Amino acid sequence: MRYWLFGLFFTLLFCACQPAESVSTTPEASSAAPKSSVASSKMVSQKDIEERLPFLSPQDRAFASTPIGRQNLLQVIAREKLIALAAQEEGLTKHPDYLTLLTEKRAKLDKIYQDYAAQTLETLWYERHRQNGALTITEEEINDYHQKYPYEMTIRQIIVDNAETADQLLRSLKGSPARWNELSRQYNKAPESMQGEIAFMPGEFLPDIEAIAANSAVGSVQGFFKTAYGFHIIKKTGEKRLSLSEATPRIQAVLENRKLDGLLKNLQNKYEVIIYDKDE
Repeated sequence: MRYWLFGLFFTLLFCACQPAESVSTTPEASSAAPKSSVASSKMVSQKDIEERLPFLSPQDRAFASTPIGRQNLLQVIAREKLIALAAQEEGLTKHPDYLTLLTEKRAKLDKIYQDYAAQTLETLWYERHRQNGALTITEEEINDYHQKYPYEMTIRQIIVDNAETADQLLRSLKGSPARWNELSRQYNKAPESMQGEIAFMPGEFLPDIEAIAANSAVGSVQGFFKTAYGFHIIKKTGEKRLSLSEATPRIQAVLENRKLDGLLKNLQNKYEVIIYDKDE
């Protein structure tokens, strides 16, 4: 940062030494400039500085608060206004490249705005239903869930894209479970987030996998079965009991998601949203 500031400082000192008849940094300088020497003029004022400050880094804002930093910032803004005036006079505002770039930027900003609007609506909707109790989870509900499912399971899985490969892998692993790592490296097409060891309580993962893992012994290999991700073979690597305090935040999330699913199901009955999946 220091090197950048020194570079900017000397650049701006150089710019400050150049004549800038069409851009004034004070009202007095503006009134003193001969009107016949320029086609138009722009004033650089404190307002320009205030509008620029929010876009500066904390270090640059601190530098701009010093006398020399303020003068440097004024010169930067003045230089930009000089270039803008010259570009307009040269007709660059009608240049095809300029118009294309502006159109592309507007489209990107419109998409950002639309995404922000949708996210804001979703957040407000969640908050409203939390406040009206539709997503509230009681202590009794948490205790009941913990009594039924007081444990966490861990698994590893191999996902392939066809049943024939899955069947061959399952046969190999049933006969030689020690080859799991070797065959996983060779065949596994699971997304990165689903590779390695996965830990979950009932209700936190894919229902089909949860059911098989819950009814399997630690160390056993099970499969294969199909989900939207492909054909799964799983190996249960562990199971442990969780205390109520350990499990409470996770149970609360599971139960809140279930209540949310209920709300969304009601909305599906009220509004029509069609999911089109070209792979189906």
